[in-house]
Amino acid sequence: MRVLIVEDETAASENLVAMLQEQDASIEVMAVLESVQQVVRWLGAHPEPDLIFMDIHLSDGSAFSVFDQMEVRTPIIFTTAYDQYALNAFNVNSIDYLLKPVKTKDLKRALDKFNRWNQPDVMAYVERMLALRANQPKEGYKSTLLVPVRDKLIPVEVKDVACIYSSERNTTIYLKDGKTMPYNKSLDTIIGTLDPRQFMRANKQYIVSRDVILELVIWFDNRLLVHVPINLPEPMFISKNKASEFKNWMTNE
Repeated sequence: MRVLIVEDETAASENLVAMLQEQDASIEVMAVLESVQQVVRWLGAHPEPDLIFMDIHLSDGSAFSVFDQMEVRTPIIFTTAYDQYALNAFNVNSIDYLLKPVKTKDLKRALDKFNRWNQPDVMAYVERMLALRANQPKEGYKSTLLVPVRDKLIPVEVKDVACIYSSERNTTIYLKDGKTMPYNKSLDTIIGTLDPRQFMRANKQYIVSRDVILELVIWFDNRLLVHVPINLPEPMFISKNKASEFKNWMTNE
């Protein structure tokens, strides 16, 4: 069985690879990817795997934005660190789901379920996934964000946004003039509305505009430290696995 793993946490992906080998030593892990754009490029350039393990929340947005950009005919087992709120929404469109941290018994259950599938099952699954993609609303990238402030909605021009930061509880828009505004949407939701040529999901905490990046500093563990001309609540790092993709984005490649 050829498997593709889509997971942006190194410890989680390494753990999943080890658990798959314990379940079946013949399983071949074709690649481990960590972002939506990596998945789109990889699937467009390689033979289809037999099965995909895919985290719902990736470094540059929701995994489901993959289906907005291309047809995916490979069965998927979703993984998530979130509870039933997320799982209820996605379970009908996957073979199975695994709640993080992944347990051996749950992985075995999902693999057994996949191994019981025959070709009609796979075709029915593909039809459901294509229907899901077809029913997604299509809209252009936003040029203005409406930010609620008390009893008002304040329009903020996207061109004035330097970056957007998310902590566990709050999301904050940082403008190029240094001002900040609270925003009540998640980065997963926001990134899909912004032009990917101008904005990129740097990591789980930040979306950044290309215009404000002053320099990239190569860190000791091959991460990149992004310098911008405004004060941020914490440093903006690009992971080692995503560094090449980020540099390509910076140079329009």
